[in-house]
Amino acid sequence: MSETPVFPASRRRVLLLATAVATIGGAGCASTERAEPYANNEWLQTGSNRIANLALRDNLQSVRRVQVSLYRRNPREWRKWADIADDAIKRTWDSVSQETALPQLRGATGIDAIRLAFETTGPKPYEGDRVAALVVGWASLLKQANGNTWEQTMLDGVNAENSFRAARNMEISLWLIGSRTGPDGQPLLLATEISERGRNLVVDRELSKVVARLDLLAAQADEKYRRAALDFSQNWFLGSLGPFFSMVPRN
Repeated sequence: MSETPVFPASRRRVLLLATAVATIGGAGCASTERAEPYANNEWLQTGSNRIANLALRDNLQSVRRVQVSLYRRNPREWRKWADIADDAIKRTWDSVSQETALPQLRGATGIDAIRLAFETTGPKPYEGDRVAALVVGWASLLKQANGNTWEQTMLDGVNAENSFRAARNMEISLWLIGSRTGPDGQPLLLATEISERGRNLVVDRELSKVVARLDLLAAQADEKYRRAALDFSQNWFLGSLGPFFSMVPRN
């Protein structure tokens, strides 16, 4: 009959601590709704890359929600080139992911596509889907802010200037949506609504989230480069003089 092994007190404490950590870690993973399994390409990403990629994913989801909300209030836009709103959404995002220009935008992307979405004067006023134009423009800005890539690796990084500029352009877009009118004096796009029929703040809420994420990424990128020299100096100092400090007697 085998006996239950008896460990020294110090080893028992280590085993109990390891068990507790494993239990807490398992519980945390189970309760985190956003937790995802590791992907092979994550081995090529730093922590900063991962955060930037998650922010880009969330920003694109926010843009998609804005598109759905604008289509519901402005069905005339998707009807310009699709039979149903879902078809217009699919075509728009196919254009974004495949990086093929929408014919109605005449090759415009980024801020040019955003400007085109609000164009009502000139020799050729824009007659295409204004919502799709905004989505293409916003997606282009988000990609540029992410180091001009849809998925960062260790060779990439957030461009602080582009991220800051994208945040300001998103703010301007939100202002234009709420203020720009057509030749008939009617709003080009109906968005925010607070009336007896209810409240619709999807556009304001989601675009504000995008602005906040972009500003945070810009600040993080600036801090990363600002801290680089200081971190190097600290590591060198501790690596060179650390052994001497360990020799100093302590009371």
